[in-house]
Amino acid sequence: MGRLSMATRKELTAAAGVRYRHSDRAKKARILDEFVDITGFHRKHAMRLLRGQEDARPGRRPRRRIYNEAEHNALVLLWEASDRICGKRLKALMPALIEAMGRHGHLDLAPEIRAKLLAMSAATIDRVLVPIREKLGRKRRRHTAHSLRRSVPIRTSADWNDPAPGFVEADLVAHSGPSARGSFIQTLLLTDIATGWTECAPLIVREQTLLSTVLTELRKHLPFALLGLDTDNDTVFMNETLKGYCEAANIVFTRCRPYRKNDQAFVEQKNGAVVRRMVGYRRFEGLEAAELLAELYRAARLFVNFFQPSFKLIAKQRDGARVRKTYSAPETPHQRLAADARTPDAVRHHLQEIYAALDPVALLRDIRDAQERLAALADTQPIAHPAAAWQSTDRFLASLRTAWKDGAMRPTDRPIVKAKRGRRRPDPLIRATPDLRKWFEAEPWRTGSELLSRLQVEYPGAYPNKLLRTLQRRLKSWRSEQANALLFAPTEKMPPRSESRQRNDVPAASGGGRGLRNPGHLRTRPPPQPKPGAK
Repeated sequence: MGRLSMATRKELTAAAGVRYRHSDRAKKARILDEFVDITGFHRKHAMRLLRGQEDARPGRRPRRRIYNEAEHNALVLLWEASDRICGKRLKALMPALIEAMGRHGHLDLAPEIRAKLLAMSAATIDRVLVPIREKLGRKRRRHTAHSLRRSVPIRTSADWNDPAPGFVEADLVAHSGPSARGSFIQTLLLTDIATGWTECAPLIVREQTLLSTVLTELRKHLPFALLGLDTDNDTVFMNETLKGYCEAANIVFTRCRPYRKNDQAFVEQKNGAVVRRMVGYRRFEGLEAAELLAELYRAARLFVNFFQPSFKLIAKQRDGARVRKTYSAPETPHQRLAADARTPDAVRHHLQEIYAALDPVALLRDIRDAQERLAALADTQPIAHPAAAWQSTDRFLASLRTAWKDGAMRPTDRPIVKAKRGRRRPDPLIRATPDLRKWFEAEPWRTGSELLSRLQVEYPGAYPNKLLRTLQRRLKSWRSEQANALLFAPTEKMPPRSESRQRNDVPAASGGGRGLRNPGHLRTRPPPQPKPGAK
């Protein structure tokens, strides 16, 4: 027999209790046996229930009170004296604090109160101080589960089962650059499961009301009604505003499992294939960047949905450790939507009219122009490029024939210009640099420690020992400059051959194959001797 619900148990107890209390001893025994068999209660507990002596949910016996008002007052005084620290820290501090306050005459506790305070656990200390903390106006921090998140059902990638066009996955792509500090623009991305139709829009701030407004605008551009919205567990999605918005618009609101990005494989793939490919990884912030992103996405949505075919996973089979995946032939979202039998004929005709009027080269030119301006806005020192100026469609088409020679053509893919890193603090040796340089040139063999000791004698108290490493680096650069000057200095003019022989006392006819030494102490070959018989 299955387990009875609490409501059923209460109804059964009420009905059997009336019969039990108005029956004789034999009937009471039979009623009790049946009640125990049905409910599974202990016999004594069932007897109390049928007599009406206790509720269906027995409560625990109240605990004997250990700490009285005297201990509570003493604990509050110790808590205030400790600057209102938490119970665990106060528990560790309490022996020393009681002893120190008693030594200075601030606290005089009876031995039994002192013993109870020292025996009090950290959890009891926090529990006793709860009403005191609440009176201070600060709410108690509770680590409770997100009830709204639990109310949103979970949907994995295996739960779609060929949905109709209109069930989309949503995600946010951050344009924070190398640092996530401050406020930056994020892109709201919607991807249809059935067709791969993709829509993008910039969010200047992460705010749930703004997200609902942008979602309303994106729904106007979708060629189908928005039937379902599947998001991750980000707080910008998991809130009452978006949940109420979906309930009012009759949109099925679901979420993926935490830390399982494969549950949103469709939109995660578009994050890189569409947004990152179009925008890159630079940091964008402010209204001007948001307007440029919106202009870029107006051209990109038409180019991606009408002229960018993509594969779609049809089936996946696992054979041991090997996974076999079957993909459909590459098609554009427009082609998939037109081929779907669930698409109305009016939508097909409208999309065909839009497709017939589109020029892919003009769309790509508009995308490149918006990308160039975005890159110039993000970079402090924008790189000049031939495509920076607006071009006509014919000139842009002509440039595409040789674009492969220039490497990356998307301006957002070019390397980010970084400012050169310089000194971040003032030079601590700037006043003593002339003296140090003079001492080094006079005695270049001196070490950094010797020069620092001499510097401390000349300037008492001005240059501490921690500057030794800075001085050693300074000497290293000076020695490098001196070595370069010796090696790459202009070569002195060689003396005449006869004078050099007399100076080095080398016989002229010896021809020992030993070259003369130049002022730079570099060996040189002797001049070639004429062959016998040569004129």
